[in-house]
Amino acid sequence: MAVARVLSSVLLLSAMACVRPLVVRPAPEATQTQRSDLMVQALKTTGKPGDWLVRRGYHGTDHAISLVTGAAFSHAALLDVERGQVVEADGAGGVHVTPLETFAQASHRLWIVRPAWWTPERGAEAVAQARALVGRKYDFTGLSGLNDPNRYYCTELCLHVYREALPKGFHRPAVIAPGILYEWGTVLWDSGALLE
Repeated sequence: MAVARVLSSVLLLSAMACVRPLVVRPAPEATQTQRSDLMVQALKTTGKPGDWLVRRGYHGTDHAISLVTGAAFSHAALLDVERGQVVEADGAGGVHVTPLETFAQASHRLWIVRPAWWTPERGAEAVAQARALVGRKYDFTGLSGLNDPNRYYCTELCLHVYREALPKGFHRPAVIAPGILYEWGTVLWDSGALLE
């Protein structure tokens, strides 16, 4: 029985690997710089405070998340365009701020997603709430559905800062994969065409 489970898991992972690459690598430096510059320009011209940024990154955990979720995306953050930063939660630093340029440089593909509940006021409040959580630890157990209310992983943070605007009866999955954030918003910009 155990052998059958292992074999079916290997087959499932193999099938998922055929759908999208397991590992993505940055382009040569000049090309990667040009791509990240285009991403930053889009963030500054299209993005608004409180928008979600959903990306596929280059780190080992990005590859693992993309494999496990079967999605093209592996991370999410909240845009603070007025300060030229994102507020994000990751295993290396918990909840912290990152300059737009650094975030873009680490992105293979990037979406700007406007949450369905966004208004200018709610977006500004979401940014303020996210910034108030800077310094909180990363929610490693949340990745298995065992959420710690004082810790956050990337998409948990993105949804948490809009909790007051969520409609009554909103179903929050136990684990929020980055690739599903578009279900609660509108994709305003996709860098995909730039990266082909």
